[in-house]
Amino acid sequence: MILTINDTAMFSDQSAHTARQTPDSQHLWEVSWLPGRVLDRNSAITAMVLADQVGVHDLNEQHRLGPQIEGWAAELGLTGPEAVARASRPAAETSVRQKEQDGGRLDPEAAE
Repeated sequence: MILTINDTAMFSDQSAHTARQTPDSQHLWEVSWLPGRVLDRNSAITAMVLADQVGVHDLNEQHRLGPQIEGWAAELGLTGPEAVARASRPAAETSVRQKEQDGGRLDPEAAE
C-alpha cells in the first residue's frame, strides 16, 4: 500500500479517493469522500489513510484494525462505521490523481 503525498495532492494505490489543496489556501484540503468539508493537512492525511485501508480490507467492528479505524474516524468527527461507509463509496469521476499525479514533490511523511 502506497499513499503518495505531494505539495498539492494525495492519492493511494488502493483507493480511487483523493485529497487536494483548496484553491484558496495552502493550508486547507478537500478529500473526495468528505465532500463539502475542508480539512487541515494532518486531517486530510488521516482521511486518506482511512480510505486506503477501506480500499484493501473488508472493515467492520470485529476487524483487527477496528480500534485504529475508530481513532482515525474520531479525528474526523465521525464514528468508525460512518467513516467506513463514506470511504467505501466510489470516488468522483475526475480525481486529483488524474490531474496532478506528476506534480509536486513527495512528502517524507507519506505512509505505506
